[in-house]
Amino acid sequence: MSFPRYEKYKDSGVAWLGEVPEHWEVRSIKFVISKIDSGTSVNAIDESAQDHEIGVLKTSCVYSGIFNPAENKTVIEQEIGRITCPLKADTLIVSRMNTPDLIGAAGLVTDAPMNIYLPDRLWQVSFSDTCTAFIYFWTQTLVYKAYIKSVCVGTSSSMQNLSQDQFRSFILALPTFDEQFRIAEFLQNETTKIDELIAEQQQLIELLKEKRQAVISHAVTKGLNPDAPMKDSGIKWLGEVPEHWEITLLKHIIANIESGISVNSTDTPVNGDEYGVLKTSCVYNGEFDAGQNKAIVASEYDRASCPLRLNSLIVSRMNTPDLVGAAGLVRQERSNLFLPDRLWQVTFYTANPAFVHYWTLTTYYRSQVKMVCTGTSSSMQNLGQDQFRSFIFPLPLVQEQSTIAAFLDRETAKFDELIAEAQRAIELLKERRTALISAAVTGKIDVRGLVADKRAV
Repeated sequence: MSFPRYEKYKDSGVAWLGEVPEHWEVRSIKFVISKIDSGTSVNAIDESAQDHEIGVLKTSCVYSGIFNPAENKTVIEQEIGRITCPLKADTLIVSRMNTPDLIGAAGLVTDAPMNIYLPDRLWQVSFSDTCTAFIYFWTQTLVYKAYIKSVCVGTSSSMQNLSQDQFRSFILALPTFDEQFRIAEFLQNETTKIDELIAEQQQLIELLKEKRQAVISHAVTKGLNPDAPMKDSGIKWLGEVPEHWEITLLKHIIANIESGISVNSTDTPVNGDEYGVLKTSCVYNGEFDAGQNKAIVASEYDRASCPLRLNSLIVSRMNTPDLVGAAGLVRQERSNLFLPDRLWQVTFYTANPAFVHYWTLTTYYRSQVKMVCTGTSSSMQNLGQDQFRSFIFPLPLVQEQSTIAAFLDRETAKFDELIAEAQRAIELLKERRTALISAAVTGKIDVRGLVADKRAV
């Protein structure tokens, strides 16, 4: 859909802003800010406040660009006397201290639950004679993000600060209040439609992932022949398996488990003939990603051990509860990459490595990992070699393993392409959303005639 432009424009006097509608006013945001408040750092438990409890917002409450009051922590009783800055409706919440990608993240408070307060790392910005929703949409533009990036240059690469003076100096073009309201109303309607389309694609992705998971689980536990005679595996959570399959332990098919050592490295991947050490993130998505590596500093080359081997299974033996045991298959040779101490490289002598890899993607494998890691740290868990070797494994003949693995290669490729298409659709919708917001709040399109003034008189 194309939108009309305003009849007359003028030079804004700001290079990045260009022309703006003739009747719009170009000014610093400080002239429409009535107040910037922030709260106090208090001790709290990492659970959302329930009815009649006092909560303090997390900085994550604005990470998505939409304010989420449920992102809060319950203030402990002895700290309640120290809380300040209660949440108020029709304000803008801004993250004034965060990582480079999240500094300046903002969300609009349309409804303020009682008993929710701000911490010191968030601002609550109030405006006078200005539509707060219009300012909120302006904070979702690339122009605003460029402002943030320019003023935060030179601070820490991991944590940055945005000062009030810097924020107040940002320049924007403002129409009349009535027009601001109409633009905000238009954007609310249009972005809601786009967000619904994005949500539909995300739901499709989840359904495709579930179907992919089901196909893998069925193939590696029931086989490909629906008419094959079945037998009770003797394992309650596994159920029946083909009659000719063997129920064994991983240790009976493992040839070797090896890992490397911790070496000094840079924050960038290998380039050319450099040596690299794998990150644990190389198996986070259930597939091996050789690009997840760090270049080893030259003086450490002699210390690197355990070179990456083709057709080996890379396993994360130390990680968070959701990622410990994550595994990926090495399908391409990379002679310049080495393992760190937190990854295992597992090789097999009586099993198809691809078949074993697909098995590690099932809930049967994950449930065994979860069971043996129970009781360790909730933030970091370890998987022992003896525990890994003791996992129960349904084993068909080698030729059948290869047939099943080849079948799953084909089927998962189809699912992966459908998922990629849905993800591309999401990216296009997000680009459309950003472009529409930017065009509306900078006056590149005229939406006044598309929205009626619904404000109560």
